Amino acid sequence: MRASGRKRPQFAPPLTSIEICAGAGGQAVGLHSAGFDHRALVEWDAHAVQTLSANVAGWPGWDRERADGLKPMDVKGFLKSEVYAELGLKPGDLDLLAGGVPCPPFSLAGKQLGKDDERDLFPAALEIIKALRPKAVMIENVRGILEPPEVFIEYRAEILRKLGKLGYVVPRLERNWSPARKDMAMRSVWRRLDAKDFGVPQLRPRAILAVIHEDHLGGGGPDFPWPARLKGKGATVAGELATSMEERLRPFWDKNQWGKQPEPGQRTGRQVFNDWLRAANDAVDSNGGVAPTLVGGSRKHGGADLGPTRAKKAWESLGVNAMGLANDPEECDPERDLFRDAGPMLTVEQAAIIQGFPEGWKFQGGKTARYRQVGNAFPPPVAEAVGRAIAAVLRPEHREKLLEEYVMDSGGPISCVDADGQLEFSVSPIGSVQTSRDDSVDDLLGAGV
Repeated sequence: MRASGRKRPQFAPPLTSIEICAGAGGQAVGLHSAGFDHRALVEWDAHAVQTLSANVAGWPGWDRERADGLKPMDVKGFLKSEVYAELGLKPGDLDLLAGGVPCPPFSLAGKQLGKDDERDLFPAALEIIKALRPKAVMIENVRGILEPPEVFIEYRAEILRKLGKLGYVVPRLERNWSPARKDMAMRSVWRRLDAKDFGVPQLRPRAILAVIHEDHLGGGGPDFPWPARLKGKGATVAGELATSMEERLRPFWDKNQWGKQPEPGQRTGRQVFNDWLRAANDAVDSNGGVAPTLVGGSRKHGGADLGPTRAKKAWESLGVNAMGLANDPEECDPERDLFRDAGPMLTVEQAAIIQGFPEGWKFQGGKTARYRQVGNAFPPPVAEAVGRAIAAVLRPEHREKLLEEYVMDSGGPISCVDADGQLEFSVSPIGSVQTSRDDSVDDLLGAGV
């Protein structure tokens, strides 16, 4: 199954990967589409594991029996597990170690405890990297670990020092440099990518760490190329959801919300669809027609909606009611799910489209559990872009074909203007984030921190 619709690369020998903190498979789908064969998928959430199990049979090295054998696993216990032992990997055998480590320690909306947060799994990831010495490493996180740079700059620098000692090519960092200068230097291996630049109809800025082992980079070989964006026009909410929105409203095309002939002043399904499509298309002129960042939330905060106050307003401009998630189509309550004043609600499947998942990816669990998996996922097309860039280093003979559909970073020096351009809005340093308004933390979350 391909996230992007592009032909999946084939390599001989295959490129291999292990995915930690795999979630519902967003990054795994993207790396699979980039040509990586997964040797292991490590995830602790039971519903997400069920989702992986329901979808990966048929991937190289996976059959129904192996997919059914996936069990929840704490990444901290991976190196002592039977799964790891059965892989029989020696240091240097694995091509890529990838994962999306939990975001709460670095979210601007949280307490920003970083390394002091028990949910920080960077240390566990480093232990796995030390044991496996993969040729490449790709770690995804919220943009809050990057912005503003002074908050976590020393923690990031320490991670790069440890990777450097393990033989990975990282930038030189002097301890007396300012946070801004260190941040500039780190951009060669650690930077922000926005989902909207890679064919995803959503803002979703993410922080990506990508490093290559010195044995496979340098010495006259090609450098790691950062993808800047996908060539061509960007995806929009109107374009991506039009088909599914029409399918949901078709049963009420000439009927009111109760499935009866409409009386004067009552809307039909056709009118609801046209109103939604008009709003979604009008948004193309104002904000490119892309959605705000989906927020998956946590187990502690139940309920499923499309985000905080600011995000809800952005969704309303796209003709969508964001106060909740629609029921599955077979359980549709038209008055609640479709005929809302602000527009129809989205289904979980439509949220997955907004996240860039391929059609047919089967999420498991109840509505809230499924939406949480979607909202917390790494968009597959972004993972594919970075995966192809890594593959272009490990298989340089395929470089041109792998990257032909992307605009690549020029590789030149990053100016201060470029650095400022990575920030969507100004934020205060840790300790001075304003929380006087009830929705201030929600607004930070809605901005994709």
